[in-house]
Amino acid sequence: MKAGAGMPVVPQSRGWSELWKKEDYWAIWMGLGIVLVALIFFYAGSSIKSIAVAPPTWVNFSEVSRHFAATWTWYIGLYILFIAIFTISSAVMGFKAREFIPGFTILFIISIIILVVGSWKTAIDLNLEPPLLALLLGMIVSNAFKLPRWLDTTFRTEFYVKTGIVLLGATLPFTLIIQAGPVAFLQATIVAVVTFLTIFFAATRLFGLDRRFGATLAAGGSICGVSACIALGGAVKAKKEHVSIGISLVVIWAIIMIFVLPLAARAMGMPPGIAGAWIGTSEFADAAGFAAAAAIGDEAAIRSFTLMKVVGRDIWIGLWSLIMAIIACTIWERNAAGQGERVNAMEVWWRFPKFVIGFFLASLIMTFVAMQFSPAEFKKVLTPEVIGPIKTLRSWTFVFTFLSIGFTTRFRELTAFGWKPLAAFTLGVAVNVPLGYILSVLVFGHYWANI
Repeated sequence: MKAGAGMPVVPQSRGWSELWKKEDYWAIWMGLGIVLVALIFFYAGSSIKSIAVAPPTWVNFSEVSRHFAATWTWYIGLYILFIAIFTISSAVMGFKAREFIPGFTILFIISIIILVVGSWKTAIDLNLEPPLLALLLGMIVSNAFKLPRWLDTTFRTEFYVKTGIVLLGATLPFTLIIQAGPVAFLQATIVAVVTFLTIFFAATRLFGLDRRFGATLAAGGSICGVSACIALGGAVKAKKEHVSIGISLVVIWAIIMIFVLPLAARAMGMPPGIAGAWIGTSEFADAAGFAAAAAIGDEAAIRSFTLMKVVGRDIWIGLWSLIMAIIACTIWERNAAGQGERVNAMEVWWRFPKFVIGFFLASLIMTFVAMQFSPAEFKKVLTPEVIGPIKTLRSWTFVFTFLSIGFTTRFRELTAFGWKPLAAFTLGVAVNVPLGYILSVLVFGHYWANI
């Protein structure tokens, strides 16, 4: 029986087979595998940056033509790498390879087009980042045309984003996290807790939505957007459609904030560092936030955004997932089952999003490596040879993610939930944005201005 709203989760027999039958574990194996291969190449005096290829920023299309003329074999190699690891893992998990291969081939080709357009200087100036272009294209196609059902085997949103999150961990060694200092963590904690509670209580108390649904919405609005919706939704056993609604609301508000926050920051004359911190506090998605911070036009804005959003807020995903898994198991489901029944304590572990462990392992591995270099060497040597290529591969997985979200989002289905989820999420926005301003400008403004 599938768990639903107000329904206790029936414990299922689990075992070692989960290590090769679950998306979370495959995301760990593939993400850590890429990180380890990158390090092996690095210590052997080479790099994986040749196969971690992506279109460069361009003004004239002739630049794109020259790029592909010189690197087309590496794109083929990258395609073979992706299709091999995703097809093998999907087949082991029970998906049909004969459906996945043609579907992924289409997805990869569209992703190349998206990355080319997103690398166009005009698109960059308009803040049209590749993930956002992927989302918009996917939504337009899915709502204008009826796509064949067999493509659903390829549109594996959670699989791609989980793999990308593990790769994200490798780009955030704990040395960088420590550099964020107590200010970033304190501000992120205040924002995360207040915004989460606002959305959760608005959803459950004001609008009567299911607690799992409310937790999923709250996570998307307070922690790290799409990734948080997926992680928290899995931790509390939210319905798939609840996660989809949460992702859609995150994306809608993230797109709005891309334009609103930079304009507001410039209108109020904010220094770049403060503007980046406010964006990092108030944006809902990393890709959209990077676009908004880049629109400020100063490296300080990007640095403060990264410390605030990517380090300060995104790092909460694991802790929130664990906390909510415990609450769901020990309180919500026990109450639903009756006070006389106990929920199996191991249920907390079974439903904890394992890919988050991959995130921390990747970060620990890169931290150990980074300790062998001075800060200058880290930036000059390790970043271009190891972290840069991993970031590029992560960008590909995020484009796959946002294309899959777009291709599986039907506006007609979203309207079935009415206005209540939107109202609850919007109340969170109404608290989050001014709170972020107060903390970034009035409370910690001196710190962010000198970042």
